[in-house]
Amino acid sequence: MHAELTTPNGMVLMAADTPNSMDLTVGTNHALSLSGEDEQELRGYWDKLSDGGTVVEPLAQAPWGDSFGMCVDRFGIHWMVNIAGPKA
Repeated sequence: MHAELTTPNGMVLMAADTPNSMDLTVGTNHALSLSGEDEQELRGYWDKLSDGGTVVEPLAQAPWGDSFGMCVDRFGIHWMVNIAGPKA
């Protein structure tokens, strides 16, 4: 399963399950990803998603230049948040 939704303000919400090439672990077999360019809005979503949950990878600058973080929200949903870095 792979799905993608682009919002009117340009953010992208994606959903994916475990690829066939990876081991299936029930409970962690899906993830949602939220990405875009609006840093303030995406950091607000990150704060709300990670509040009461578990931060797996803190939201910080990634090697590819974007800000990226992973968390499990308080309901057990796995999230990835990616904020686009400065354009080259």
